[in-house]
Amino acid sequence: MQINYSQPLSAGFRRMKNALFQPFDINKWFKVGFTAWLAGLTDCGGNGSGNGGNSNTNWDEFFNFPQSAWDWLMNNPLWANLILVGLIFLVIVISVCIWVSSRGKFMFLHNVVHNKAEISKPWHEFRKQGNSLFIFEFLFGWFAFAVFVLFISYCFVTGKTLYETDASKEAIFLGIAQMVLLFLGYLVVFGYITMFLKDFVVPLMYKNRVGVAKGWSMFLVLFAKKALPFIFYGLFIFILGIAVAIAIIFFAVITCCIGLLVIAIPYIGSVLLLPVSYTFRAFSLEFLSQFGEEYNLFPIVTDK
Repeated sequence: MQINYSQPLSAGFRRMKNALFQPFDINKWFKVGFTAWLAGLTDCGGNGSGNGGNSNTNWDEFFNFPQSAWDWLMNNPLWANLILVGLIFLVIVISVCIWVSSRGKFMFLHNVVHNKAEISKPWHEFRKQGNSLFIFEFLFGWFAFAVFVLFISYCFVTGKTLYETDASKEAIFLGIAQMVLLFLGYLVVFGYITMFLKDFVVPLMYKNRVGVAKGWSMFLVLFAKKALPFIFYGLFIFILGIAVAIAIIFFAVITCCIGLLVIAIPYIGSVLLLPVSYTFRAFSLEFLSQFGEEYNLFPIVTDK
């Protein structure tokens, strides 16, 4: 079986043009864009910033910060309780967003598969699949967060040990290199799991009307036979993501960052970037369909 990458991408791009521009319907854009916004509600934006190094950094205070923070909380019970209530509220908000986004993934997928702009119908029709996906994403999300906290704790303890023992430059270099490799491994493993879930498991759940466990089972059977194409797919998506990020940065520069501010507005940004998200969604479905008719989600068009 010859697995192609450019052909499914071209096919996904054509589906996007036919759906959004032939003809152009602003009402359809806002409806499909709404489902795309819901589908990506819990996706990581990858935003971040950094400050330059400070030669006057007090490393003793830095490494004693956890103990200092704990002592402060013990001496300020009111603030400790307010922070606890805030964390509980944050967990509730995150849980609601995950639940809505789980439903939204099936809504957006439904509109891409059938070239429609429906909201209410797929919201109710895929209730069971959406709830099943929510449970998995909720547990997996907090598991990924717990692993990340353990990684940060490991880095903190390792850094503190190197600092207190006045380690050599070689030991510091090896310690930093180990942390970087562990972090890259974390990103690769959890990144691939998240991508496989969104791009392949969810479509299999949609097509076969099954829960997330069955969807993963069906995908893993295929992955065991054709692992390399899916691994290369992830690399291809990564390169496409870089290309899109560069295009957005260029757009921000030529609009003096006004365009970037508009894109950052919730929902409005999803509508403006709908051609990108639509193409990526259709691309994953076209790629999956190469593995056999049982993996094809698009309706078969028959000539009359």
